[in-house]
Amino acid sequence: MKQFIHFFIRSSVAAISTGTIWFISFFALTQTFLLSSVYALGGGVVVYLTIKSITTHQFLKQNKLTRKEYSYIKKNLEQASKKIKRLRKSLLNVRTVASIKQNLEILRVVNKIYSITKNEPRRFYLVEQFYYSHLDSMVEISEKYVFLVGQPKKNHEISTSLSETRSTMSSLAETVEKDLYDILEKDIDHLQFELDVAKLTIDKTNKR
Repeated sequence: MKQFIHFFIRSSVAAISTGTIWFISFFALTQTFLLSSVYALGGGVVVYLTIKSITTHQFLKQNKLTRKEYSYIKKNLEQASKKIKRLRKSLLNVRTVASIKQNLEILRVVNKIYSITKNEPRRFYLVEQFYYSHLDSMVEISEKYVFLVGQPKKNHEISTSLSETRSTMSSLAETVEKDLYDILEKDIDHLQFELDVAKLTIDKTNKR
C-alpha cells in the first residue's frame, strides 16, 4: 500500500511538473510545440527519478539497509510472491473438510509474514529460514498432495502418502507459525513492556 501511495505521489508531481514545463517553454519562452514537449517530458522524468531516489534513500535509512542488501531482499521477496501464488492455488484446490481450516490458516500466516517483510524488509533476516526452506517445502508438498488427491483410484500406497503428507503439512503449519512469532517477537516484547509500565502506573494511581 505504501509503495502504491509513493508511486502515486511521484507520478502526480511528475505530471504537474511536465505540464508546467511545457507551458513555460511554449508560452513564456516561445519554443516550438515539439521542443516544448521534449523539454516537458525530460523534465517530468528527471522530477520522477529524483523523487524516487529521495524516497528510496529515506526508506533504506529508516530500515537501516544498504542498496545492495535491499536489492537482495527485494529479489527474494519477488521469488517468494510467485511461490505464495503457487501455494495458494494448491491449498485452495484441496477441498476436504479436514483440510480447509488448516489451509486457510497456513495462507493467512504465510501472507502475514510476507506482508510484514515487504513493509519492513529489515525483518527478512529474522525469518530467513522461512524464505529459504519452509516456504519451498510447503509449495512442493502441497502441489504433490493435490496431484495425488486428483488420482481417480487410490491404492494403499497413495493413501499412505496422502496421510503422511497431511501430517507433514500440519508440522509445517506449526513451523511457519513459529516463523511469524520470530518476526513479531520484538513487537510482542515491546507491547508486554508497555503493558507492565501501564499496570505500574495504574497501581500507583490507585494507591494514592
